[in-house]
Amino acid sequence: MTIFALLPMSSITILPVVGAVIKTTIPLAASKSESNRALIIHALTNFKCELSNLAAARDTQTMLRLLQASEPTADVLDAGTTMRFLTAYFAVSNQSKIMTGTPRMCERPIGILVDALRALGAQIDYIGQEGYPPLQLKGFEPSGQAHLSIKGNVSSQYISALLMVAPLLPNGLTLQLTGEIGSRPYIEMTIQQMIYFGANVQTDWIAKTISVAPKPYQPKPYAVESDWSGASYWYSLVALALDENTQVELLGLKQNSLQGDSAIVQIMTTLGVQSVFNERGVVLTKIPAQAALTWDFTDCPDLAQTVAVCCAAKGIDLTLTGIESLKIKETDRVAALQAELPKIGGNLTEVIENQEYMVKRNEQETPLHVPIIETYDDHRMAMAFAPVGVLQAIEIKEPHVVAKSYPSFWEDMARVCTVNVG
Repeated sequence: MTIFALLPMSSITILPVVGAVIKTTIPLAASKSESNRALIIHALTNFKCELSNLAAARDTQTMLRLLQASEPTADVLDAGTTMRFLTAYFAVSNQSKIMTGTPRMCERPIGILVDALRALGAQIDYIGQEGYPPLQLKGFEPSGQAHLSIKGNVSSQYISALLMVAPLLPNGLTLQLTGEIGSRPYIEMTIQQMIYFGANVQTDWIAKTISVAPKPYQPKPYAVESDWSGASYWYSLVALALDENTQVELLGLKQNSLQGDSAIVQIMTTLGVQSVFNERGVVLTKIPAQAALTWDFTDCPDLAQTVAVCCAAKGIDLTLTGIESLKIKETDRVAALQAELPKIGGNLTEVIENQEYMVKRNEQETPLHVPIIETYDDHRMAMAFAPVGVLQAIEIKEPHVVAKSYPSFWEDMARVCTVNVG
């Protein structure tokens, strides 16, 4: 538990330290994406793996707690990945469970995954609205079906959930992905972790098929990498810092990462940040920024908020595509950005309906002296706006939301800025 997490607070105000040169080393939080996949595979080996550096993120700790619990109800809180992965795990491992979560979690669709699991032999009923949690899992009798078609552009978590349980199916599983494939790096991360633990997985990205043989996982030690999503906020901070001598070292990152959000290295080269990898991680320093950026976030949607805020604050024109999935995250992240960016002098506008958006700085609108940013129960809204604090004072409401993925975030921010509890 972190110091800031122990303090009662409705907001945090971040202010630049005048005259100070930012030079620091950040021991980044571990990746919850890797952790959550490793935990499911660990469970499918009957908990025989040796996992190290698991994420302290609430999502991961919720996953760990529910895997160890015997209660009939599994409350995932607001953790979407945990809901999808555990639904598949509990179903295929023939457990009776009620799957539920926060009111927002019960508004996030799960019908595509449920339909697929039913086809494989799971008995699942909806307790409330069709297609949404809460769910009643009643057991599993293999249907013998080994081929499924599933949309590739709705949520990669459905695909990952099915892939991870596939080695335990009597006939394995072949997934035919239809349409465009979203967040493909997350699917590839799942596949690489499965292969590490002994699964036989064959992919044909041209034909859009993934085949998993019926072969049990082999228990092995596994160390989780630091979180590239968490790293993105430090890239933004370096990009926004005024002093050309700013330097931030991020520990525990790999140059050849399984994580799709490592795309932040390339994105931030345009926005004025150079990355130099060493045996400890990566060192960030400032370089000249370009005037505009166009980026397709299909494979890294969790970076969109960070990049949008950074561009708005720096006055860099940003064209975004591939952000449709942001509307069904912890909040409608598109609407949240449209509401909050004007507070720092930016705007997010829709150029082509549900396809293309643009962030521009609005020179006609004077940013608030101390912008007060609403976070909408979304950890990424809080952390995306926090780096603005190296330029000017900014107040972040409900700062505790960062516990979902990066519990030590405010302690780490206090290394480079003044952080006051409101």
